[in-house]
Amino acid sequence: MTRVDADSLSVKRFSGLLPLWLLSSVICAGLVAWLFLRLDVPAAHFFWKSGRFLSPLGAAFGSVLILVVELMVMLGILVVRVIRGRVSVLAGTLATACFASVSSYCFNDLVLKVCFGVPGVANVMFGVRHHVHWWAGSTLSSFPSGHMVLAGAFAGVFVHRYRSLTWLMASLLAVAAALLVIGDWHFVSDVVAGAWLGVSAGFLVAAVRAAYA
Repeated sequence: MTRVDADSLSVKRFSGLLPLWLLSSVICAGLVAWLFLRLDVPAAHFFWKSGRFLSPLGAAFGSVLILVVELMVMLGILVVRVIRGRVSVLAGTLATACFASVSSYCFNDLVLKVCFGVPGVANVMFGVRHHVHWWAGSTLSSFPSGHMVLAGAFAGVFVHRYRSLTWLMASLLAVAAALLVIGDWHFVSDVVAGAWLGVSAGFLVAAVRAAYA
């Protein structure tokens, strides 16, 4: 198969998945809206104060620390690529996953959180209205969850490359989402939206890499 044929096949596959992605987008948007209006605040009240028992996890798995580790991994793989002239498929996938994770996280924190401006759980518990404040947010805003975008994009790349890891990655994302809600770091809608955005970004980056690698 020539390079042109391979590129054409990749484009066809991507085009075939586009309607499915659009459908999932509509379903996810509806689910997130329902969670935002009906479940976020009751769930936050139910789990309120449990976060003190999970606070060590916040220090161990802070987003800045994860970003630094991913950047170091990408740099290390780049150095190996320059020295050896090539890297393994697994290393290439790992570098792609780290790139998707870091870039998605930055877009989420610098654009989406600022756009939606949803107050954090602690703010809402102390009287701030759980509401969208258009273009009035910051990197400290709650929606979507940066941790879930970070993890979802990483998982999306690996699932795209290794379909056998689907259930493992889905389980890990579910555990992470539950801990973020139970630990009072995020609302339910935050983690659902963050996971969907992250996985979508991971699949997109992986598909582009596969088409033009």
